[in-house]
Amino acid sequence: MPRFTLHDLAAVIDARAASGGEASYTRKLLDKGAAHCAKKLGEEAVETVIAGVENDREHLIGESADLLFHLLVLLKSRGVTLDDVEAALEKRTGMSGLEEKASRRHD
Repeated sequence: MPRFTLHDLAAVIDARAASGGEASYTRKLLDKGAAHCAKKLGEEAVETVIAGVENDREHLIGESADLLFHLLVLLKSRGVTLDDVEAALEKRTGMSGLEEKASRRHD
């Protein structure tokens, strides 16, 4: 059985974004704009952090799924693709995490 990937989720979000009507939570989020999508992502991030502090693996998995979904919806609202994000990650793999982080400092 093939695995469900983030690209599969992005494709589902694209399809639901293209649909109309009241039946799509994704479409409702996008219709409220990028700022609303960002707020929802922030809420899910906090819930994921809380789940990470708890000793409940299933809760962490569920909240992580919510977080990834809302991240992809926010990216969609801003016209950013998963491929764009992967390209940025690929560029970072040639250096250590500490080197990469230092290269982003704008002090």
